[in-house]
Amino acid sequence: MNQPALEAIGLTKSFGGVRAVADLSFIVPAGIVALIGPNGAGKTTVFNLVTNLFPPDGGDVRFYGTSLRGRTPNAIAGLGLLRTFQTARVFPGMTALENVMAGAHRHVRVAAVAQMLWLPAALREEAALRREAATMLDLVGLARFRDTPASNLPMGAQKLVEVCRALMARPRLLLLDEPAAGLNDAETAETATLLRAAADSGVTILVVEHNMSLVMDIADHVIVLDLGRLLAQGTPEDVRRDPRVIEAYLGTEA
Repeated sequence: MNQPALEAIGLTKSFGGVRAVADLSFIVPAGIVALIGPNGAGKTTVFNLVTNLFPPDGGDVRFYGTSLRGRTPNAIAGLGLLRTFQTARVFPGMTALENVMAGAHRHVRVAAVAQMLWLPAALREEAALRREAATMLDLVGLARFRDTPASNLPMGAQKLVEVCRALMARPRLLLLDEPAAGLNDAETAETATLLRAAADSGVTILVVEHNMSLVMDIADHVIVLDLGRLLAQGTPEDVRRDPRVIEAYLGTEA
């Protein structure tokens, strides 16, 4: 059996007297995995526990078998586990293309001195990164905005830029927190195309998303939370038919 990208073991977290996550265990296999559940189910809290923005009260998270206990968010990112947030965060004063290129900073090989002196190796590397970033913007329909300040773009476009920037970092596992929130139908379809292409290239993606059409279209595996506990998991079709999921999340009319 292939080693899972991520394994949560008995995760527990309380805020005051409220138990946000309760003895939660699950695995994230390769591909695209959706983490769904009603509002207040604990989905974003799980992301914060995985990346150690919040230390868990109990339990552990293993990234390709390595415990993340006690590691800083920066150290976790250095291992190749990256995340985005519900609200888009672009770098002001930089174009959409420059924002996307910034995601590759961990993989720049040419020394800073060579970059400052614009030596040939630095120019070649920058040109390659520029082409890669431009290709990503083209995939999500933002090629015409490549030279537009990212902060001037609509919020939906900013979210697409943020996802592209995260993928430029070449993560092993990418956590996406509601990437389709605020997107129109065309932008949502472009997001789906980008995520599928990323997964096909070997990036495992764990996505929190309320757009059930998107989830069912792109996810290989679905994990369902309710009140901080595991409710169900399986293929999209399995989850779609599960009576507990229908009652708790999709609604009895579904």
